[in-house]
Amino acid sequence: MKNLPLLLAAALVLAACAQKSDVTVTRSTGKVVTKSRSEPIFYNGKTYQLDFSYLESAAAFDMKVSGMSSKQQKDAVQLATSSLAYFACPDGQKGRLANTPEYDSGQWLMQARCA
Repeated sequence: MKNLPLLLAAALVLAACAQKSDVTVTRSTGKVVTKSRSEPIFYNGKTYQLDFSYLESAAAFDMKVSGMSSKQQKDAVQLATSSLAYFACPDGQKGRLANTPEYDSGQWLMQARCA
């Protein structure tokens, strides 16, 4: 009888381990998601607008970052490429620039692809 509480505790632990997990594991398809997006992105304490669409002819995404100044090229590139990796690239791939960014009418314009 002295070991009864110990045996009951061990039985509960074993029963808990035997239950099926409610977690569903999914794997990436390994394909680039070419769906166009328009997203507000919170970056460095401010919210900017990111718009991108896939250009079949260039095999790259046409990207626009609004709300940054002409002096924020590095920030615009970082926001665009990291967002592309999150929204469109397969697991393990990053967004990479495909051209030199340009600033025009309050927007940073660039092309990027998953790599």
